[in-house]
Amino acid sequence: MKKSKANLLLVIAACVGMIGLFSGTARADEPYPTRPIQIFVPFPPGGVADLVARPFAAALEKHLKQPVVVVNKTGAGGAVGMQAAAVAKPDGYTLMIALSSISVMPEVDALFGRPSTYKLKDFAPIALLTTDPTIFVIKKEAPWKAVADFVADAKKRPNEIKYASSGVYGTMHVAMEMLAQAAGIKLRHIPTAGGGPALTALLGGHVDTISGGPNVSIPHIKAGTLRVLAGWGNKRLASLPDVPTLIELGYKEVEFYIWSGFFAPAATPASAVKVLREGARIAAASPEFKSAMEKMDTPIQYLDAPDFQKFWDQDAERLRKAVRNIGKVQ
Repeated sequence: MKKSKANLLLVIAACVGMIGLFSGTARADEPYPTRPIQIFVPFPPGGVADLVARPFAAALEKHLKQPVVVVNKTGAGGAVGMQAAAVAKPDGYTLMIALSSISVMPEVDALFGRPSTYKLKDFAPIALLTTDPTIFVIKKEAPWKAVADFVADAKKRPNEIKYASSGVYGTMHVAMEMLAQAAGIKLRHIPTAGGGPALTALLGGHVDTISGGPNVSIPHIKAGTLRVLAGWGNKRLASLPDVPTLIELGYKEVEFYIWSGFFAPAATPASAVKVLREGARIAAASPEFKSAMEKMDTPIQYLDAPDFQKFWDQDAERLRKAVRNIGKVQ
C-alpha cells in the first residue's frame, strides 16, 4: 500500500511537471504583441523626448497593430520616469523613449554616495532615433551678439546671468555647465520640470538663456523671438549653417548631444525585442515620422540595437566625465 501510494505521488508530480513545462512553452511561444503597449517619456509634454515619442508611437502602432500610448512620467530631471521603466514588468508592454540624460543619473547617485535609482544595465537599447547637439539660445532683445560678449558679461557679473534647464544634472544643465567651466564663468541655474517649461521660462523673460534642443527652439528662432549664438556639436547644424560651434570658437571638450533612444527593460524576452527592433526600424523610416522630424528640424539618426549600444557606451563615458567635473549640486 505504501509503495502504491508513493508511486501515485510520483506520477502526480510528473504530471504537474509536464503541465508546467507545457504551460511555460506556451508562454514563451505566445505571439507579441497581443495588447496595448505604453511608452514612458520621463519629461513633460513639449520637450524633445515627447515631440519625438508621439509621432514615433503613432508609426509603431500602425506596424504592430496594437495601440501604443505615450505616458509622460515626470520628475527629478527624468529620473522618476526612467526608474519606473527600469522596474517595469519586462514583458515588452512597458517601454521608454529617453534622452542622453539617462546616462547621467547613475553617475550623480554615485557622486553623492547614494544607491542608484536605476543602472544602465537595467535597460535593453532597441534603437537610436535622433541625435541633435544643443544650441545656445537667447532672447531676441538680449544684448549679446556673440558668445564672446556673453562670456565677458558673465565674468563681470558672476552668478547673475540666469539659465533654465530641464532639471539638475539634466541634458540642458550639463551642457551649459560644460560651457561655464570651459569659459571660466559662473551662471545662475534655474531648474524646471522639463525642456518645454525651460523654453517657456526663456520666452517669458524669466531667464536669460538656455542650451536647448534645436527642434524646439528653431521655430522661435525663425519667428524672430529667439536668437542662437552657437552649438555644442562637432560640426555646424545643416539647419543653422551660419551658427558656429563652441569648438570652433575655442572652447575645447565642449561637445554635447540631446539624443533620443528607444528602450525596453533589460529582461524583456528576446522574441519581443526582435519584434520591437524591426518595428522601430520601420517606424523610423515611415513617411509620418520623417515628416514630423522635418517639421521640427530634427534629423533622424537611426541606429539598430548593436550600433546604438556602441554609441551609448561612448556618450555615457563623456557624460560621466562631465558630471564629475560639475561635482555636487545641492
